[in-house]
Amino acid sequence: MSPTDALAARLLEASRITVLTGAGVSAASGVPTFRGENGLWRNVRAETLATAEAFENDPKLVWEWYDWRRSVIRAAQPNAAHHALAAWTRARSGVTVITQNVDGLHERAGTERLVRLHGSIWRLRCWNHCAGAPSSWEALTAPLPSLPPRCPHCDGLARPAVVWFGESLDAADVRAATDACACDVFITIGTSAIVHPAASLLHHARRHHAFTAEINLEPTPASAAVDIALQGKAEEILGALLPT
Repeated sequence: MSPTDALAARLLEASRITVLTGAGVSAASGVPTFRGENGLWRNVRAETLATAEAFENDPKLVWEWYDWRRSVIRAAQPNAAHHALAAWTRARSGVTVITQNVDGLHERAGTERLVRLHGSIWRLRCWNHCAGAPSSWEALTAPLPSLPPRCPHCDGLARPAVVWFGESLDAADVRAATDACACDVFITIGTSAIVHPAASLLHHARRHHAFTAEINLEPTPASAAVDIALQGKAEEILGALLPT
């Protein structure tokens, strides 16, 4: 039995399945990772822009970067991997998708039971945490009409409702992701498995005796820790793998 067939057999028997996705899932949609050698924007690395300190020092520059990202993502479409996972969540109530991505492509594909660990680039938050504003609000226009955008409640600055470097993840999202690790099969797809706490979820699942698998273009630090590691394009592997 091939590794793909072995994983497919496990999936057919499983009641609870959890999938963790990273930037690799969106690669076929033309969404760049915004990190690494090809992730430069105006010769500035993402790590220097996606911080509270950068926003405090130059909110317009940070928003120019996010507005460009939003425009790139708006032009993209969910690919076969997004659609396969979405169809799977609609067909099987025991499937949960946890994503590190902020691009909204899982949502546009119709994914149910989605946990967004790092927030959404399509939502904004009041920088001043004013009493009148909700925790976040949706803003789908790309490009935005003015930069930086303002809070509609206090007219102060608005920031992207994403988790920046140095910030803590939302406790409710972490709890939901951790709870989902009590599953029969845990699959990590398109992620380097080095960013915590997402990187620890695989090990949580193993402690719950889940069968674990990885789908990625190349080996990652998680490859040696999973029961099956499949190398290839997520959109191709998932199309042949996922039962509906």
